[in-house]
Amino acid sequence: MRIDEISTQDLGQKHHESPSPSTSSSPSHHQIILSQIEASINQAENLSPEKPLPTTISDDLRRFLNQLNQSAPFTNSVKLRIWKLSFRLWNACVDLYNAASIRFRSTTSGTVLAEEHAKLRHIAADLLSIASGVVGVPSPEIKTASFYQKTGIIWHDLRSFELASACFERATDIVSKLDTNLISNAGERKLLLDLSIARSRTAWEVSDRNVAIALLNRAKTLLFESPEHHKALANQYSAFGKSVLSKNETGALNEALRLVNEALDLYEKGLHAARTRECMLELKELKSKTLRFISAVHLQLGEFESVIKCVKVLREGDNEDHHPSLPVLALKAWLGLRRFAEAEKELRGMVVNKGIPESVWVSSVEAYFQAAGTAGAETTKEVFLGLLGRCSVSAGAAVRVAHRVVGKDGSSGEGSKVRAKVVAELVSDERVIALFSGEAAAKQRTAMHAVLWNCAADNFRSKDYETSAEMFEKSMLYIPYDIENRILRAKGYRVLGLCHLGLSRLDQALEYINESDKLEPNVASAFLKFKIFLQKNDQAGSINQIQAMTTCVDFSPDFLSLAAHEAIACHVFPVAVASLSNLLNFYVTGKSMPTTEVVVLRTLVSILSQESNNEQEILKFLKWAYNRASELGLDCFFGKGEVGRREWNWFAVSSWNFGIKSGKEMKFQLCADFLRLASELYGLKVDDGKVDENTTMICKSIILSVSAIIASENQKKIALTDTEVKQTMELLDRAGKLLKSISSGPRLNDDQVNSFEVDLFFVYTLCAYDIQGRLNDFGSQLLLAKHFANSKACEPKYLLQIGLSALQGPRPNHEVAAFALNECLTGLLSSPLPEYQTVALIVRKLISVANVRRGDADDDDAVYGMYKQAYRIMVGLKDGEFPIEEGKWLVTTAWNRAALPVKLGQIDVAKKWMSIGLELAMHVPGMESYKASMEDFVSSFERELHEENIGKNTANS
Repeated sequence: MRIDEISTQDLGQKHHESPSPSTSSSPSHHQIILSQIEASINQAENLSPEKPLPTTISDDLRRFLNQLNQSAPFTNSVKLRIWKLSFRLWNACVDLYNAASIRFRSTTSGTVLAEEHAKLRHIAADLLSIASGVVGVPSPEIKTASFYQKTGIIWHDLRSFELASACFERATDIVSKLDTNLISNAGERKLLLDLSIARSRTAWEVSDRNVAIALLNRAKTLLFESPEHHKALANQYSAFGKSVLSKNETGALNEALRLVNEALDLYEKGLHAARTRECMLELKELKSKTLRFISAVHLQLGEFESVIKCVKVLREGDNEDHHPSLPVLALKAWLGLRRFAEAEKELRGMVVNKGIPESVWVSSVEAYFQAAGTAGAETTKEVFLGLLGRCSVSAGAAVRVAHRVVGKDGSSGEGSKVRAKVVAELVSDERVIALFSGEAAAKQRTAMHAVLWNCAADNFRSKDYETSAEMFEKSMLYIPYDIENRILRAKGYRVLGLCHLGLSRLDQALEYINESDKLEPNVASAFLKFKIFLQKNDQAGSINQIQAMTTCVDFSPDFLSLAAHEAIACHVFPVAVASLSNLLNFYVTGKSMPTTEVVVLRTLVSILSQESNNEQEILKFLKWAYNRASELGLDCFFGKGEVGRREWNWFAVSSWNFGIKSGKEMKFQLCADFLRLASELYGLKVDDGKVDENTTMICKSIILSVSAIIASENQKKIALTDTEVKQTMELLDRAGKLLKSISSGPRLNDDQVNSFEVDLFFVYTLCAYDIQGRLNDFGSQLLLAKHFANSKACEPKYLLQIGLSALQGPRPNHEVAAFALNECLTGLLSSPLPEYQTVALIVRKLISVANVRRGDADDDDAVYGMYKQAYRIMVGLKDGEFPIEEGKWLVTTAWNRAALPVKLGQIDVAKKWMSIGLELAMHVPGMESYKASMEDFVSSFERELHEENIGKNTANS
């Protein structure tokens, strides 16, 4: 504002007077300084608004001003000149600032320019302060204080609070010498009040609250019974109160309440002082506004009774306050007091109050619902629907209402159920649905669908499928029946199917999924159908759905993995097997798979092993693993490092275990297949020329596999073909080589024989003997038996079994039998405590072998030698130590062998057999009577021979 330097009546005009010339012939020092000051002011007055204000002007003026202060005191004419220069500088600042602020508003340049202008104004105020005692100017102190007050406000706006405070304090010092009672001009009185308020504001900004409040309290003496003054001071108290409240500090509510109460008191006093209707109405409005603010603070403090009192005061009298916030304050206060009837009354009254914004109304409904809980659900719904009677209701309002009542995301529990039920009833009301018809409400319709969908999803996550299904159904009301929203409707049907699936309503779930499939056929729908069939225990339907999934355009192998997990969880193992079997087919395509192929195969084998009679399937997948490992390489298929080693070992051991299990269950063909596969799996980890545990397992698997092949042949009673025999022989040749390398290792030497290798060698010998017999290679059979007999693995029990095997079957080898049984007999007799039962059995078998081998010869020394050996064995034994029955058999058969020679007249042969028979009978308990008869027969036989010889000799003579 431009200010006249003399007149106090018209502050809007400039007074252009030239400074009076000095009467002195030579200029004094202060006149020189004044000339310099005037030159700088002239420079400021001649500046173009388009150019930035140079900082040199303010610097020069400040330097000249300091020099001028040193030249005081001044004559009145000098003071008058200083006065005029001050006003000229002030008005120049006004002109420059008004022009420049338009160009540089809200910019960095504008801020710099404003600071420079503030400096010049501050200099103008200081000049005026020097000339304050000029004669002929009315109220020079007031004018000087006004300059400082206006300059201080500028510094305050620039947030230079120290400079602003300095200006306000200088102005206060100037006016403090005046008697306020003698000031009658309204403008001057207002200046005193504004100065105190401005100084208080600056103190507040530098966080000196005590000084700020003290200054406001001091300003109460400057009101002069003016309603405008009361209003200005009250506004500042109110501003401070709101500022405190915005800080959110400890005790802020009480401090804000104290300050706003001061404002309320001032508004009331101002109202009493008011004389015009306009002023009264303005103060009444400010009083009501302040009282509402106080009520809100009381509400935050939890002082609900005080809130009710404030509301009652506002509603009483001729000027009843109808502000929309009053019912909201009253509602929340009644809720705080748990007086729901009064709160409901306020809420119902709000429905018809068209002045209440929708957002406030919705917030009030939510507050009532949260406080009243389930008990207020029905009231909430009725009030909710009452909204439709208001002309301002929109689709957007309905969305906000639904969103508020539904509550925060993720809410659960009984309260969430009640909320969802209320919202479900509201959004399904025809009047509410009608709000969302047409293209204009498309955005709001989408928003309402999102609110309902999210609520349903939250309840689904908390496994409240009943509420979730209801909310998903209601969300479908807000999906248009058009092509663009077909996929969204399909998604809605799918989630409804999921809800009913969770409720075990399988038929309803299937209906929804079928509807979804009609709109958008995809793998998700096929998978959900699979789950439904699975829960219905429809294995055929489930397996068919697995096939259907693979034909979907958006199919990925992950769904087969998920299907397998679902089937395993339901213990429907055939379906899990079908799913994983289909999954295996995708590994050869090179696609990205949810898990490794080896894990799928291991899972398949584990699942199949849960039930019996799945050996063929298990064998198939174990072979699959072997073939893929051979094709891809061990590291690629099983994995690297320790993980890969464990995976490989699992498959090899599983094949071995299933082979042993099948053998125990007399499933010899399966046993042979499993064990042969085990040898191949173990062979994947064998290093050439290195003997380790894997080598032993390969050898053992092959030998037992051949043993199972032979056992299977005997079980089926179907002879092996020539090709099968050759293949079996090849296996045995391989096993023989491995066995030789194992036997030559450090575990089998002269001092120690590994029991496992002994058994393995024996089984190998039996199997090889059997297969060589089929090839009519009898010589190899004998060599095999001799090799075993010469090995450290040889034991009598094994030789006995070899000998007995050589006597049995369609292709007996008596030579091998004789060798094995003789070796066995030698071994038994060399032991400290021979088993004579076994010895007797071997003797009988050797006699039979010898009897067969002697052919048609009348004298078989081998047979006789066996009887003689038996006699030597029996000599010296205790009664019964040699099996009695076997002893009787030896006696009887030896005696009976003499019968034919007697008939044929082979006297010496007959005597030999009768003699050995008698000798044996002497060592067999219980044959005394037989022995006597035998001796009588021998005596009689010898007499007859003697008489016959005498007769022959007599005849000859």
